[in-house]
Amino acid sequence: MGIKSKRPPLSEVLRELANDTSRERISIGDLLVALGDRALGALLFTFAFPNILPTPPGTSAVLGAPLIFLAAQLAFGRKPWLPEIMTRRSMPHENFHALVLRIGPWLEKAERLLRPRASALALPPMEYVIGLVCLLLAALLVLPIPLGNMLPALAICLMALGILERDGLWVLAGFIVAVISTVVVSGVVFAMIKATIFLFTQVLQ
Repeated sequence: MGIKSKRPPLSEVLRELANDTSRERISIGDLLVALGDRALGALLFTFAFPNILPTPPGTSAVLGAPLIFLAAQLAFGRKPWLPEIMTRRSMPHENFHALVLRIGPWLEKAERLLRPRASALALPPMEYVIGLVCLLLAALLVLPIPLGNMLPALAICLMALGILERDGLWVLAGFIVAVISTVVVSGVVFAMIKATIFLFTQVLQ
C-alpha cells in the first residue's frame, strides 16, 4: 500500500501561482483551481488577508465580495463555489506577486505554529457558527469605513487558519478579535453618524 503524499502548505501553493510568469493576470478562478479541494478556510484566508495590510488600489474590490459568498457557504455546510462573474475578476500578475510576497512570511510563521488542538472548536457544528461570524465580519469589511477592514479581516484570517488546521485555539483567538472589531467598527460608525447629524444641524441653523 502506497504512502499518501502530504499536501503542500498553503504558502507554497500561493508562491507557485505567483511565480507563474506565463500569466499576465491572476483571476479568482485561477486561485480556486490552484487551491483545489482545500477547505474553505484556505479560501477565506486568501481573500481576507490582503485587507489587513496596505495593498494596490482595487484589491479590496476584487477580493472582498467572495468573502461573503464563502462565509455563507461555510455557515450552511456547502462546498466552495463562486459565480462566474466573480471568478473572472482578476488583477495584474505583478500585483498578485507583490501581494504573495507580503503574505508569504506571515503565513509561513502561522503554519509553523498551527497544529490540531481543541479541535471541537474547529469542526461542525462549531464550523457553521464560525461561518456566520465570518459572514458578519465580511459584511463589515466591505463597508466604506476608514480603517474598518483591518480588524474584521484579521479575525477572519485567524478563524480560517484554525479551520484549515483544526486548531481550536486559533478559532478562539479569531472570536475574540471578532468581538473587538465589531465594537471598534460600531464605534466608528456611531461617531460618523453623530458627526454627520451635528454638521447637518449646524447647516440648518
